[in-house]
Amino acid sequence: MYRLLFLQFLRSRAVIASVVLILILGAISIGIGHQFLSQKKAAIEQVKSHQKSHIERNVELHKDDLGLLMYYLKFAFVNPPNHLAGLSIGQSDINPNVQRITIKNLEGQRYDTDLVNPMNLQSGNLDLSFVLIYLFPLLIIVFTFNLLSEETETGTWRLVSVQAPSKLKYLLTKLSVRMILIYVVLGILLTTAKIALSIPLDTNFMMFVLLSSLYVLFWFTLCFFVINFKKNSGFNAVLLLSVWLLLLILFPAGINAYVTNKYPVPEALSTMISQRDGYHTKWDTDKKETLKKFYDHYPQFQKFGYPTEGFNWTWYYAMQQMGDDESLKDTRAFRQKINERENTSKQLSAFLPNMHLQLAFNELSGTSLHQHLNFLDATGDFHEELRLFFYPSIFEELSGDKIDWKQFEPEYFNQKVNHSSLGTLPPLVLASILMFILCTVVAKKL
Repeated sequence: MYRLLFLQFLRSRAVIASVVLILILGAISIGIGHQFLSQKKAAIEQVKSHQKSHIERNVELHKDDLGLLMYYLKFAFVNPPNHLAGLSIGQSDINPNVQRITIKNLEGQRYDTDLVNPMNLQSGNLDLSFVLIYLFPLLIIVFTFNLLSEETETGTWRLVSVQAPSKLKYLLTKLSVRMILIYVVLGILLTTAKIALSIPLDTNFMMFVLLSSLYVLFWFTLCFFVINFKKNSGFNAVLLLSVWLLLLILFPAGINAYVTNKYPVPEALSTMISQRDGYHTKWDTDKKETLKKFYDHYPQFQKFGYPTEGFNWTWYYAMQQMGDDESLKDTRAFRQKINERENTSKQLSAFLPNMHLQLAFNELSGTSLHQHLNFLDATGDFHEELRLFFYPSIFEELSGDKIDWKQFEPEYFNQKVNHSSLGTLPPLVLASILMFILCTVVAKKL
């Protein structure tokens, strides 16, 4: 019977067409992921060669004035993409993975981003996570919405009720046929992605596979729950598509609106204004006052005194530092609001398997918002190291050829993926168990 049911299911042209379509879309998504990773890697390679020539050219032009030289020099700090980022691009398409900064005020540089085509942002990325989260549920609905109603509408259910030892076992057998086919398709896509994107067979990838499998299981239990109400095929299709629309479109949009309104971020504007005012107003402020505030921040440089006559680089870079110091309060408030948004979204996503899965995918792929914020924090540390290295030489008015410039190559951020099975698996497991229990209750009435 099992072999017969399998062959009968595969004989349908609609089934074959659906499988071919999802495989094509999956292949396209993997190709998009491969292109995304290739562009990021090419940009990193260009940064290496560009920084070397950039330093050599500016040192040649301004080696006699280190303060002026450091006004122009930019140093690259790189966040290399995770191989899994090709499967779940997340926000890394708008958040740059390369920061090129000078030792001038940080806040004016840290949030600079690349120019991105707004049409591309509006349409989003067809990565594999999109195919898994949005399209696989539709495929499951197409395969299962008439699992029972078709038998009833064609008049064969009465024969099955008389001849089959267990009606529930018969339905589960039909359902398992569809599950096997879906998991085979999922396996083909994930295997292809692993090979095409050179993804290592590590814990992160295995978690990606496990979460994908649990998500597919959740949708099968949900569909099985609906079809056990013994309604006609049209009702089942409309109800399941309505559930898909609620879970994947309306609820996430509602959560986004709620989080945005609950945690507004006017500090984004006030930070920029504070940073700009903190620097520009110092042109009209007493130089000694500016230097005093600077030495309060860096007491180790107080030995360079208070040169207040004419223009000097000690005073200039003190002004730059004041721009960051005076925007510090707004910067911290801004970061706190962003973290609160992220934490609230994660808490609410525990009740939405699709939203939870997307956040988990981004976390595993290193493309989540808080991981980008970690990169920005590390950029601040990198910027501070540059300042502490160059300030003494600038204030002593050394020439540029006294510095060993060969040591300044692009530095890399080591992004650590913090994932815990206790934090990512339970929502999907509990959702599947809940739906299975509900299915069991309803199936007893068959």
